[in-house]
Amino acid sequence: MNAVRNYQKELDKIIEKISAAGIDAPTLFLHSCCAPCSSYVLEYLRKFFRITVFYFNPNITEDEEYRKRVAEQKRLIAAYNEQLTIQVNTGRGGNRLTAVGMAYPIEVIEGDYDPARFYEMAKGLEQCPEGGERCFACYELRLRETAKQAKAGGYDYFTTTLSISPLKNAAKLNEIGEKLAAELGVAWLPSDFKKKDGYKRSIELSKEYDLYRQDYCGCVYSQAERERQKQT
Repeated sequence: MNAVRNYQKELDKIIEKISAAGIDAPTLFLHSCCAPCSSYVLEYLRKFFRITVFYFNPNITEDEEYRKRVAEQKRLIAAYNEQLTIQVNTGRGGNRLTAVGMAYPIEVIEGDYDPARFYEMAKGLEQCPEGGERCFACYELRLRETAKQAKAGGYDYFTTTLSISPLKNAAKLNEIGEKLAAELGVAWLPSDFKKKDGYKRSIELSKEYDLYRQDYCGCVYSQAERERQKQT
């Protein structure tokens, strides 16, 4: 019987090696599904990695909803970056910028927004329940593009914020990530960000930054499922 892997412990070991090596922080190309889910992940990882957030979510099938979510993502990153520097008087009539909290600035890249890619992927899977094969295919759609961009950009690692959600299958996400890493030649950073109270912390940070927090993943199928749940 295969032992269940603890992806958080695997991530801990990687971070321990990075810290012990005393080298420049490796680069991480981080797929983000939304600002609330990324809040804890960025707070946690920006101490160890130079992060570029990749906002690529063609599954968000309403344009207005997409624009609202991507704006919140950029607002959160701007707020985090503002925390990194303070003006310190040099004593000689001038000021200098000093890093705060031993963290690194975060960059963001917005991917192409093309819901047609999601609908093409979902053909034949429209009736799948939430959390099933359609969702797994959606994981791969977004992670494949992330891996391609990470490879092209020469990043040390790629990963996703998706595993922070209790509704997302962390084992499947890591399985897909490892497959793409082997196929495309860029290292996958294992994760299960809901561990260490990551999901709880994301809720706290969402309140702290007054983030728009949606109650469905973004696609028309999850939206319909959420509406059915509200009516029961």
